[in-house]
Amino acid sequence: MGEVEKAMNPAIHFVLIHGISSGSWCWYKIKCLMEKSGLKVTCIDLKSAGIDPSDANSILSFDDYNKPLLDFMSSLPHHEQVVLVGHSAGGLSVTQVTHKFPKKIRLAVYVAATMIKLGFLTDEDTRDGVPDLSGFGDVFELGFGLGTGQPPTSAIIKKEYQRPICFQMSPHEDCALASMLMRPGPLMALTGAKFKDMEDEGAESVARVYIKTMYDNVVKAEQQDAMIKRWPPAEVFVLETDHSPFFSSPFLLFGFLLKAATSIGHSSN
Repeated sequence: MGEVEKAMNPAIHFVLIHGISSGSWCWYKIKCLMEKSGLKVTCIDLKSAGIDPSDANSILSFDDYNKPLLDFMSSLPHHEQVVLVGHSAGGLSVTQVTHKFPKKIRLAVYVAATMIKLGFLTDEDTRDGVPDLSGFGDVFELGFGLGTGQPPTSAIIKKEYQRPICFQMSPHEDCALASMLMRPGPLMALTGAKFKDMEDEGAESVARVYIKTMYDNVVKAEQQDAMIKRWPPAEVFVLETDHSPFFSSPFLLFGFLLKAATSIGHSSN
């Protein structure tokens, strides 16, 4: 029996979560591969992302930003489990959901993502989980929804820096698509995603996998290694890609997601 057949018996439901400034559109290649293989897949637009009409400058809390995913998880039947996949800052969304809905999660997968134990946030966690793009210069366009004298409420990478930072190994047509669809992300909401009052037992009961991207200019390889060492997942897969493997290596990424769901995810139930 092949991996796809095993994955379909019982059927696996993948839930894909984008990173900051992105949207559910970034998963279009992965969604197509999954659906052609008979798998169930849901791609979520978080608040102010994709086709969600909200303004990022009006979203000041992480709970508000993550509400579409939280609402989706709440709506799932109690007996249904999903494989959560978070890219980049989407790892924060995945971790929050593992705290709130551990029994509804078959597996949590972090793809070039921020993977930190948010209930016990340390300075090292912040350093390893937050992208440092200072080496590229002044790369951000910032929004100041609370006024110019206040901290920025939104951010997006300037168009001329998007390819060298996020998509340097991706097809040019995907980079062009991204440049038309990327939107400012709610910076203040993400920087406030600490959840210090949350219990950690729920998150610890969920099996985790990390997919590392070797040539990542956003969450650098050494940052990913540090997060993996601090909160070891059940398994680590490695892609020799940029920060956007859903564009630069979709077939290998799909294969790793399927392998993780049919082995680690299955054995954790």
